[in-house]
Amino acid sequence: MMRFPTSGPGRPRTRPGRILADKAYSSRAIRVEPRRRHITAIIPERRDQRANRARKGPRGGRPPAFDRKAYRDRNTAERCFNKLKQHRAVATRYDKRDYVYQGTLTVASIRTWLHDLTTRSPDTA
Repeated sequence: MMRFPTSGPGRPRTRPGRILADKAYSSRAIRVEPRRRHITAIIPERRDQRANRARKGPRGGRPPAFDRKAYRDRNTAERCFNKLKQHRAVATRYDKRDYVYQGTLTVASIRTWLHDLTTRSPDTA
């Protein structure tokens, strides 16, 4: 079970406040489940879905809510995962114990960070 730490006292949350997904997950069935659990789904609408809604006119309903800024943050997280997956041990997860895998992630993160520092030009630092 996932746990989300809180800023103050009390139990950690076990449910995210929002989920981010790409256009492949924009079907009505996928949007219903997070809404039922009071989770905001930030998923862009596919072009064909927009066209179908417009074709129905007023019966097509409102477009689903979409937060562009939050969706841009998704790109940052995906690039981070892709950089970490360049390390074989992270991508294949050979480690049996979770604390060993956490250490592998930490070492991969440090190596990526150091590599980025050495390849960056001095005027952008």
